[in-house]
Amino acid sequence: MAKLGDWIEPHPHGIYVRPADAWIDPSEPEPQALVTHGHADHARGGHGRVWATPETLAIMAARYGPQQGEPVAYGETIRLGEVEIGFVPAGHVLGSAQIVLDFRGERVVVSGDYKRRADPTCLPFEPVPCDIFVTEATFALPVFRHPDTGDEIDKLIARLHANPDRCVLVGAYALGKAQRVIAELRERGHAAPIFIHGALQRLCDLYEEHGVRLGELVPVAAAAKAAMAGHVVMCPPSALNDRWSRRLPDPITAMASGWMRVRQRARQKNVELPLILSDHADWDELTDTLTEIAPREVWVTHGREEALVHWCQQRQIKARALALVGFEDEDD
Repeated sequence: MAKLGDWIEPHPHGIYVRPADAWIDPSEPEPQALVTHGHADHARGGHGRVWATPETLAIMAARYGPQQGEPVAYGETIRLGEVEIGFVPAGHVLGSAQIVLDFRGERVVVSGDYKRRADPTCLPFEPVPCDIFVTEATFALPVFRHPDTGDEIDKLIARLHANPDRCVLVGAYALGKAQRVIAELRERGHAAPIFIHGALQRLCDLYEEHGVRLGELVPVAAAAKAAMAGHVVMCPPSALNDRWSRRLPDPITAMASGWMRVRQRARQKNVELPLILSDHADWDELTDTLTEIAPREVWVTHGREEALVHWCQQRQIKARALALVGFEDEDD
């Protein structure tokens, strides 16, 4: 009797779907790749053909140059070899998808990275019942329970209003997190111009091109120092303590990341205002998702694999950790 999912082969550099002769999120160039989303630990250039959502292909083109892309819209089904393949929203960043694989009566869902919180910049996660659910485990420890998003944004706005002679400099990853912070600020009624580091411009423009309204964004390079007092300034995390920040009016340093739950990380980065804002599911959201989907098996790709595997085993759910490499926290 064939073993469940024996047609899916985890390798250190990605997941090989044998009857489709295609790889999911390979970290090395492959002739055929299915890509869940545009972050660098899941997407790269150099593949022969790439199947992904139109938004992910646009992000890959912006970051890595032209792709041999085959766009697959949410809800659309394609066929490679003997495998039917669909893309459904993952709620992680613009264009992020879970890849649904159907082969000989078995269904495998490779979720990529996902979150369950509302996000004005992308479609929400769509649960898909399946036999095998391949899940991330970035924040798979009970200590990681993300606070309310609105409360974190309110902290940012309150600090801004309390210091009208200063700016609040928010470090946020260039793809997904920066645009989400801007959009969340807009949803809380913050209509003032937001100043951005040049490294964020291209992807903010791309989000706007795909219908995500970010309001007035002003390049820091085009602004006088005094004009930025009392305003939010956005930059990639690498620029938080860089010489670049000296052009700003006495910045209050903030960072938007799920890792800001860990005080030591905030101290290491000299963050004065930690904002716990993650694009990954927290512990409760991971376990609630597994309960909702009710797969026969759970495969855990990266992060705190042991805790999530243990949680599954306690509930008589067969689980295993996959030894994938190169999946880090570009987008935390």
